[in-house]
Amino acid sequence: MTRALFVQQERIRQARDIPAGGNHNSAAAVDKWQILRALTEAHGHFGLTDRTLSVLDALCSFHPERELEATAETVVFPSNAELSIRSRGMAGATLRRHLAALVQAGFIIRRDSPNGKRYARRGSTGAIEDAFGFDLSPLAVRAAEIHSAAEQAMAEARDHMRLRAEITIHLRDIAKTVEAGERELAEPTVWQGFRQRLAGLSGRVSRAADRQQLRVRLDALVRLRAEVEKSWLDSIPEEALQDQQEEDMSGNVVHFERHIQNSNTESFIDKGSEKEMKQTPTMGARTRNTESKTGDGNREALAVPGLGRVLAACPAIKDFAKHGIESWRDLVATAGLVRAMLGVSPHAWDQARQAMGDLAAAVTVAAILERAEKIRSPGGYLRKLTARAELGRFNVEPMLKALEP
Repeated sequence: MTRALFVQQERIRQARDIPAGGNHNSAAAVDKWQILRALTEAHGHFGLTDRTLSVLDALCSFHPERELEATAETVVFPSNAELSIRSRGMAGATLRRHLAALVQAGFIIRRDSPNGKRYARRGSTGAIEDAFGFDLSPLAVRAAEIHSAAEQAMAEARDHMRLRAEITIHLRDIAKTVEAGERELAEPTVWQGFRQRLAGLSGRVSRAADRQQLRVRLDALVRLRAEVEKSWLDSIPEEALQDQQEEDMSGNVVHFERHIQNSNTESFIDKGSEKEMKQTPTMGARTRNTESKTGDGNREALAVPGLGRVLAACPAIKDFAKHGIESWRDLVATAGLVRAMLGVSPHAWDQARQAMGDLAAAVTVAAILERAEKIRSPGGYLRKLTARAELGRFNVEPMLKALEP
């Protein structure tokens, strides 16, 4: 008997010597199926395999009661043949190996009879007076330890999933930005270098990868993303940015001022539900600002809330502004840059501006950016909203309300 196993068995004996109402940390009785569930969650912590757990599950099934007592022996005495059947036909040699693993881990204790067989001796009343087999009470004695390990294992699993999800998001966003840079900007050598570095970090994440390996890859992707986005913004000349702003806002500076002045009164969209929008097809037409036109001069632009409210609901777009967002002009210019990072084509962007107006299109892109990780195809989503705007069935109010706390 190893020292560790001796310590575990001595701990069980001491637990039984504590009278009822004592201050022992373990519960007097535990639900055997709940403790098995917790042990399954924490199997890695205790070095148990799924086959070992299936043998323990089979052993527990021979105990007729649902609860296991910590202060009394709970001995089950199945034969190897019966235990093999409940272990889904496990071979005898394999069964003995897993039983030994459970004993070594301290979750069961052997109660050997003089002849080495497992059986129970009953008294004159039929009650079991003595039993030889496997004692399951260590599960109850170690319940607090098992549950604590299970909680830790579940927390680590959630953190593991979060790291993998962040890696996937960064890979996707970097790839879209690099693709946009290669397609729309100069300096192909720079973007090819980024693509090569991305390829080096794009290998499949192994299921066996530990948290440290995931953290190293995530940190490398965060650094690469920062460089890629900085290069994207720096590659756009200040003159081009000013030209885009002037183009976006051509002839309509006064109208923007009117948008802002009216944003607290009639140009606000009433806080109706999206259901109401669907029930009233003309809703979009009623909520348009009649003094602001889209780029083609024929369709009225959709009304939008105040800039402060838009930025409060969609704060992510501020990270992409070169000099901050202080006006609608800044928002429209930044949306024009962000749409490429989202994979929205210039044609889809132009269509949205024509159907919605520059301001509503910019607000829509900001909202899409805020939920980018949940939208499979931002470009396709924007086209769908554009089609609704062309039919007079879209406004930005429900979209903003969904983003507000």
